[in-house]
Amino acid sequence: MTTQTIRIEGMTCNHCVMSVRRQLAGIDHLEVEDVQIGSAIVSYDEDKVETEDIDSAVKTAGFAVTAHE
Repeated sequence: MTTQTIRIEGMTCNHCVMSVRRQLAGIDHLEVEDVQIGSAIVSYDEDKVETEDIDSAVKTAGFAVTAHE
């Protein structure tokens, strides 16, 4: 399992947090550890989840990923 902090641009409120959490939770083989305004911490199986999957989920929620740490 890989644990990563995802930096997210455009989040301003708890509704934003819930939207991102909901989208990330929909990715198989990924566990959402924490979501706060501006970031999310996730753990995932790097053989089954790609960073593009994470980026796409964040984009679907209406935001942009600025970094994977």
